Amino acid sequence: MTPSPAPSPMPLQGLRVLDLATLFAGPLAATMLGDFGAEVIKVEHPTRPDPSRGHGAARNGVGLWWKLLGRNKRTITLDLSTSGGRETLLRLAATADVIVENFRPGTLEKWQLGWDELSAVNPRLVLTRVTGFGQFGPYSHRPGFGTLAEAMSGFASITGEADGPPTLPPFGLADSIAALATSYAVMTALTARQVTGRGQVVDMAIIEPILTVLGPQPLWYDQVGYVQTRTGNRSGNNAPRNTYRTADGHWVAVSTSAQSIAERVMTLVGRPDLIDEPWFTTGSGRAEHADILDDAVGGWIAERSRTETMEAFEKAEAAIAPIYDIRDVMEDPQYQALDSITEVPDPELGPLRMQNVLFRLSETPGSIRWAGRPHGADTDAVLTELGLTGADISALRTQGAL
Repeated sequence: MTPSPAPSPMPLQGLRVLDLATLFAGPLAATMLGDFGAEVIKVEHPTRPDPSRGHGAARNGVGLWWKLLGRNKRTITLDLSTSGGRETLLRLAATADVIVENFRPGTLEKWQLGWDELSAVNPRLVLTRVTGFGQFGPYSHRPGFGTLAEAMSGFASITGEADGPPTLPPFGLADSIAALATSYAVMTALTARQVTGRGQVVDMAIIEPILTVLGPQPLWYDQVGYVQTRTGNRSGNNAPRNTYRTADGHWVAVSTSAQSIAERVMTLVGRPDLIDEPWFTTGSGRAEHADILDDAVGGWIAERSRTETMEAFEKAEAAIAPIYDIRDVMEDPQYQALDSITEVPDPELGPLRMQNVLFRLSETPGSIRWAGRPHGADTDAVLTELGLTGADISALRTQGAL
């Protein structure tokens, strides 16, 4: 029998990450590192576990969000405010490459676990601090959540209908963007360590990454005084760009960011005459005449089923997508081909379907080895590997450190 090929090495194999953070940016960043081979040790309070364990839907009393956020992590309990917890964390830090934390600024220092103490036991450590407003400035002491970043960044002010209120997303948008930025920041700091031989502090303020993805708004305001306003599904940069209802009650989204696509759409819907209008030659010009374009596109789509609409747009090489809910996502053939939603075995709940790793690498792919584990499931194993005896672990439990 031909032996199976040896598994590919994972790109972050050998990297040890201590995840001290909760809800959601810091833990998600650690999850992303774990997906590509980092050994992530989730450190939770003995009696106050990560709140994601209780967020949203549950099955058989087991929180499902945690199964996603806690995947590829070993779980231990540790009360960092106790002397035993502090000493144990310092021992762990001496073996780690990265710590991710999101306590309010000054909290680790209060416990004598700040950068001075951590870097003293491990000069190569990267301490990643994820907070709402950063480590300094007039708001740094405030409690910070993604919702506040969505509000303060300008995102909410441009989201929603023109005559409606500012609109917040119904999911952790700012936290997720910050998580992506944090994992990038960690890898940047680790790459710098290869040159300098030293670790450093990463200061990630959740209010900043979402500001970056909002594009050139600061530049527009700085140079020409332009303040973007709410336009619903329309864009101020191009048209037609909207959602449209089909004859069978479905919705589709059309985008015409490229001039050639805009021309194909108008030809398809029977209004090639609009292409000759002087204002049609630029995206901003088309946006100023969005009513005319939406009437043409929306009227054409309203007379056809979603299937007919999709097939016609695809044949015309014009850009369109169906508006999906999660049921559609789970059944879509493109997502299935990419394995974007993959099945993960779980001893508590059986097979689980969840989002796969973020991207595919041809030589050293990431993987989901396990879903989120029970609170403190690996405490004894991790501390034993650290050199603590059974008596040591029992003593820590007695004093409430575990």
